[in-house]
Amino acid sequence: MAEEPLQARMSLSEHLGELRTRLLRCVIAVLVLGAVGLVFARPIFAFLMRPVLDALPPADRSLIYTSGIEELNVLMKVGLYAGIFLATPVILSQIWGFVAPGLYPRERRYATPFILLGTVAFLIGVAFCYLVLLPTMFRFLLTSGDTAPIKARIEHGRAIGEEALRFARLDDFQRAANLADLEVTRLTSSGDGRVAAPERTAEGVVELQTRLELQAKLLDAARTGLGPAAAPALRQALEKRVEAVEAYQSGALSHSSEALEQSTALLAGAAGARGSEVNRIWALQKALASGQAALTQEAWTRPLLTMSEQLSLVLMLLLALGVVFELPLVIALLAALGLVQSRWLMKYQRHAFVVCLILAAVITPTGDPINMAILAGPMLLCYEIGVLAAWLIERRRARDASQTALTPTT
Repeated sequence: MAEEPLQARMSLSEHLGELRTRLLRCVIAVLVLGAVGLVFARPIFAFLMRPVLDALPPADRSLIYTSGIEELNVLMKVGLYAGIFLATPVILSQIWGFVAPGLYPRERRYATPFILLGTVAFLIGVAFCYLVLLPTMFRFLLTSGDTAPIKARIEHGRAIGEEALRFARLDDFQRAANLADLEVTRLTSSGDGRVAAPERTAEGVVELQTRLELQAKLLDAARTGLGPAAAPALRQALEKRVEAVEAYQSGALSHSSEALEQSTALLAGAAGARGSEVNRIWALQKALASGQAALTQEAWTRPLLTMSEQLSLVLMLLLALGVVFELPLVIALLAALGLVQSRWLMKYQRHAFVVCLILAAVITPTGDPINMAILAGPMLLCYEIGVLAAWLIERRRARDASQTALTPTT
């Protein structure tokens, strides 16, 4: 006699009661494990935000909160979602317990593989999202393609300028000037190092401010390298610099620029035979100031990321990818229940591809083809694995049915 599913004819009220019991167990598991996750909420939050912070410039790697309780709400949310992630085996076991009465006794032995494979699949989806999708997505969202090359050239120029000033402090002005010449050539060839009088604009203010900052470093380096003998001439250069600073603060940019040039000329005069090297170092600093102004003009926006919004986005994507990677297991379960057939799944395969692409476009906040492909590819692969699993289940069921029909009854 053929096997019959246990409790195959449960009433609707019994099904609803069983569902309520299973859901209550899931909620209790999430709350208990969520309380455990709340204890470690802060390090978990730091771990989750690492892809976001790594995509920001080193000086801007921070998140803000806009209300006094936002940070507390974020940590509580982290604890709750940690409970959901930790309760995945419990949730899967309750799902299996709910559908098990509709299965044949020989099919109920797949409970342990279902729970283990479901947990592993969920973790693989979460790991794929964290290690692959999130870094590429946030780099695309938070990295400006226009300002990144300029910023890299300016940072390189500043580093070379610092090295030149170190040689100047050691009274090796020739070596310092040679470094400055190479960097000036590189900056001017890229178009970032135009040297002209700063204009009365926002960029001009930035350029003059940067010149004042860098000239102070040059003055300190020259004072160390030239020694006490040059102190009287250096004092004149310093007084002229004070005049440049006062003119800058009063808004007289042209006068400030002229006074700054006079201060540098006095500094070069104090260097004597090494005055030409001082002027070459100053040329590099003016080129860097010009490049900084160009960077300011291009980078007129910058991200201010809130803790709550970034956490919601990251958790949504992690949870979505974890659920997506459960697709083969869900299809296999539906096939085991006889609700879907592999032939039907293969017939509507093209429609499934379109649905996966639409879901990838909805889930991915960037909308660019690269991140959509990164998300749509695993979704399509999971669907194909699910179709294969359904086909294997049907094949095994047909073989078991044929063996049962051939077995003589006593």
